[in-house]
Amino acid sequence: MFKIKQAERLEKLPPYLFKEIDRMKAEVQAKGVDIIDLGVGDPDRPTPPHIIDRLQKAALDPANHQYPSYTGMNDFRRSVAAWYERRFGVKLDALNEVVTLIGSKEGIAHIPLAFIDPGDVALVPEPAYPVYHIGTLFAGGQSFFMPLLEANGFLPDLDAVPAGTAAKARLLFVNYPNNPTGATAGLDFYEKVVAFARKHEIIVVSDAAYSEVSLGGYEAPSILQVPGAMDVAVEVHSLSKTYNMTGWRIGWAAGRAEVVDGLGRIKSNIDSGAFQAVQWAGIEAIDGDQTCVADMRALYQERMNVLVEGLKEAGLEPKSPRATFYLWVRVPAGQTSAGFTARLLGEGGIVCTPGNGFGPSGEGYVRFALCQEVDRLREAVERIKALKF
Repeated sequence: MFKIKQAERLEKLPPYLFKEIDRMKAEVQAKGVDIIDLGVGDPDRPTPPHIIDRLQKAALDPANHQYPSYTGMNDFRRSVAAWYERRFGVKLDALNEVVTLIGSKEGIAHIPLAFIDPGDVALVPEPAYPVYHIGTLFAGGQSFFMPLLEANGFLPDLDAVPAGTAAKARLLFVNYPNNPTGATAGLDFYEKVVAFARKHEIIVVSDAAYSEVSLGGYEAPSILQVPGAMDVAVEVHSLSKTYNMTGWRIGWAAGRAEVVDGLGRIKSNIDSGAFQAVQWAGIEAIDGDQTCVADMRALYQERMNVLVEGLKEAGLEPKSPRATFYLWVRVPAGQTSAGFTARLLGEGGIVCTPGNGFGPSGEGYVRFALCQEVDRLREAVERIKALKF
């Protein structure tokens, strides 16, 4: 039997963060420990019934059983365009400036294949969702990492990007509301991003997956609201977090037509489009009753309040974010992200995510995902208090 040689791109891959967390969790569960999982950001509530009903009806229609359009149903893309006009006052050409995605992760991973050649650079924030870097790696590009520091409100310092690096950059990734920090960005930040991108002729990829998971009445802006943004930017969005549809795999990219077209050309050679029944369900989500969105926001606000107050009582110093269902917390003095995470799991049966798993600048933090009911969060708080930092 001959030895299998993996491609170099696989050899360069870092361990996928949540796979390692699953391994650690399984070891503790095998000892009979009751685990409270605040690690992966996967909404725990079911998809709203009216969306499920639309899927069921669409799944019974034989017209939806064949190959879908590579770029998405026109009806779905028109619903996305109408949502942008209602939500942000942004007008889009649905058929040229919107492409349907099989979840935003798929689009983020494939955009570098369309615009990065070997030796090209992508400007990637860190700590961050790992797929920005991994997609760049798969395309043969190089990531230039932009630290997100608490002192800067977890916004990248574009002025710190060397001129030579900016000249080689083809993509710039931004993500607000931010995973993992929960930070938000205003239109003034997006104006700087657009100006920087226009100056250096860089495509901006704005990951807005959490724009609707807002707290305390906050409303996140879209980069596409900025004058000139349509010249340089695409925004990647998902129905996963807004409507508890993580397993459904449906989202979109919207923005500059040439970028949307390039992504669509990659997709046409890699996948066969999103199942049309899921797209019809997506239309129902976007166009239908939005009470479920308001309920989702109230739910996460309640959970955030419980965890923030509880962690303060435990001696930690959490700061409530204005969006996302993540709480980014400094670890106690003298401890590391990995060490604190291991202690919470080993001694408290609580899963969280070490900040350094999202990038070097995440060292000294952990991320809690509020994807458990309030009673479980209260139990987690009591266990953390018992550890006495």
